[in-house]
Amino acid sequence: MAKPQKFYVVWKGHQPGIYETWKSCKKEVEGYQGAQYKSFSSLKEAKIAFNKSFNDYRKSSSKKTSYTSAAQLELLKKEVNFNSIAVDAASSGNPGKMEYRGVDTQTKKQLFHQGPFAQGTNNIGEFLALVHGLALLKNKKSKRVIYSDSKIAIGWIYKKKCNTKLKPSAKNKDLFEFLARAEKWLHENTFSTPILKWETKRWGEIPADFGRK
Repeated sequence: MAKPQKFYVVWKGHQPGIYETWKSCKKEVEGYQGAQYKSFSSLKEAKIAFNKSFNDYRKSSSKKTSYTSAAQLELLKKEVNFNSIAVDAASSGNPGKMEYRGVDTQTKKQLFHQGPFAQGTNNIGEFLALVHGLALLKNKKSKRVIYSDSKIAIGWIYKKKCNTKLKPSAKNKDLFEFLARAEKWLHENTFSTPILKWETKRWGEIPADFGRK
């Protein structure tokens, strides 16, 4: 079954505009400092978003919770624990500019955000987002659960080690300092927060998704 058509808005990049493939969008944002872009499921949505500034779009979209389909919405209501937070990461390139965040699963209200880091990978971001979320929930003595769509990052959490193949360099020094603190936190703390796998095929994109591709 063919994947549904997506459209990509580039607000800030080598050439701002609306693109019909991730490949063409990536060409415009890769290597561009402070690139601003997002994917949409219809050309109409993309045009409406492009006619706004990136910040205005982010403000309006943060007030809404949208899911891929009515069928997935029904599954969400039955299967997802909304007393939770959801985390995700995004990177432009691998490695490339990376950021991560955590949101309230139901409202999509952003709870924390870090980055962008000049050089990172999506897996590193997913790992850091989970540690950040776990530390936040423990500090607040919260009974919430945490969702991630990354099996790799979840596995790294329980091993208390980010097994990235990315090599330290001057460009990613700040990122590896973050990683060292995250691993230190895992070794020095225990947590009872359940880490649950977000089932993207059943529920649509995780609420913390950056919508990049």
